Amino acid sequence: MLEDRRNSLLNRRELKVLFRGAAGKINRTQAAEKIANQISVNKKQVIPINLRCQTGMIDVHAILYVYDDENEAARHLPRYRLLRTLSREERKKILDEEKAAKLKAKQEAATSKSGAARGGKR
Repeated sequence: MLEDRRNSLLNRRELKVLFRGAAGKINRTQAAEKIANQISVNKKQVIPINLRCQTGMIDVHAILYVYDDENEAARHLPRYRLLRTLSREERKKILDEEKAAKLKAKQEAATSKSGAARGGKR
């Protein structure tokens, strides 16, 4: 761990970490799991922000946020950052459910609009 800074304004810890020899071998979820195990917090509280490698180097520099509460993370971070921490199947399931709900609402609005238009022409 290179740096561990407490941001009391946003109720989070901001970590700068160096993963030695992990270039091409570690992804966001694995980085979050390693840090969560190391600092003894829930994996869902650790949000990876940036994983960076340099050409010719085998080390990975990472920036991660550790929130005190998952709800705080949802309030402060954009939605796509939280979706990135989920597995591919979970992410797809959530997005498909939202698309289905949106389509259903759109169809209901169209049927109620057409029903109101038909009823008015007598």
